[in-house]
Amino acid sequence: MSNEKQTIHEFDLNIIYEFFSNTERQGPGSAKETLKALSFIDGLTEKSKIADIGCGTGGQTMVLAQNTASEIIGVELWSDFVKQFNQNAQNQNLQDRVKGVVGNMENLPFQEEELDLIWSEGAIYNIGFERGINEWRKFLKLGGYIAVTENTWFSEERPAEIQDFWQKAYPEIDTISNKVAQMQKAGYLPVATYVLPETIWTDFYTWQTLRCDSFLKKHHGNKTIEEFVASERYEAELYYKY
Repeated sequence: MSNEKQTIHEFDLNIIYEFFSNTERQGPGSAKETLKALSFIDGLTEKSKIADIGCGTGGQTMVLAQNTASEIIGVELWSDFVKQFNQNAQNQNLQDRVKGVVGNMENLPFQEEELDLIWSEGAIYNIGFERGINEWRKFLKLGGYIAVTENTWFSEERPAEIQDFWQKAYPEIDTISNKVAQMQKAGYLPVATYVLPETIWTDFYTWQTLRCDSFLKKHHGNKTIEEFVASERYEAELYYKY
């Protein structure tokens, strides 16, 4: 195993998708936090159209659907996640207005000014925050909203170890104030920003620890899997350390 710590983005997508399959959410979050973000958004009706970009299996999408009357399209690159997404919608009798489609966030399947709300929990980093908010804006109607979660620094200075890790994992990571400035530059009027509570991360890393154990057991002796798990564990280690 290499002594140099790799980041999740350096591994084969099939490994990443398998690791995060068969779970309600593919990243930190909760129904409570989805609803908190939704509370800042006005004017959604049964005629509104929402796109959930990088929807995964749709944990947050189903929460949106249960608390709005709008049509929702989930866009996800991985077809197995889309199959599970649509099964989840059917299980909750939401299939008439909630649908997952295979698609790429770099080439979204929407017309200009088609959407009332763009939602993206834990996914916009795949295209990059600044690129995402700029390229996706054309799909919003006048007065439409965008709601995203984004990796950010809470302070201007950080210990070198965690600075180096996240700078490599996500070079666009920045402070909240700089992210807000990027939104304003892109033509948005920021409505609200807030920090996810610590329990969101501790719950996620608790799940991750258990998943790492079972993943290693399933792929015993696979050096690539061992390196992937080491990367996941190192990220959690840095979180608890700092």
